Amino acid sequence: MSAAGFDGLNRRDPTVPDPAPPFDPLRLCVYTTVALLACLLGPIALLGFALLAIAGYARARRAGLLRSRCKLGDTRLVLLYLSVIAIAAAVATPLWIAFWVRWITGA
Repeated sequence: MSAAGFDGLNRRDPTVPDPAPPFDPLRLCVYTTVALLACLLGPIALLGFALLAIAGYARARRAGLLRSRCKLGDTRLVLLYLSVIAIAAAVATPLWIAFWVRWITGA
């Protein structure tokens, strides 16, 4: 029995495309977490992330990746950049630790 002819309601129109899923700003959360770790751990976090990136780019280069979406483009330049950052972070780590030890002990 049709109540006032409402049988056609609540049907999907096949000519209308499915709506796109809503934007998930997960990357922004990831960037915030990385920034927090960098603030708390300083050069130790920088060294860790740089070494992780070097391992990833070295593996990708061995697999045949010659150009990256990174602004530097050539994976050799990216690896050089990451290596310089890792060396600077390794040099800065003892200074960072000494700073915190002095700050905590009040010396």
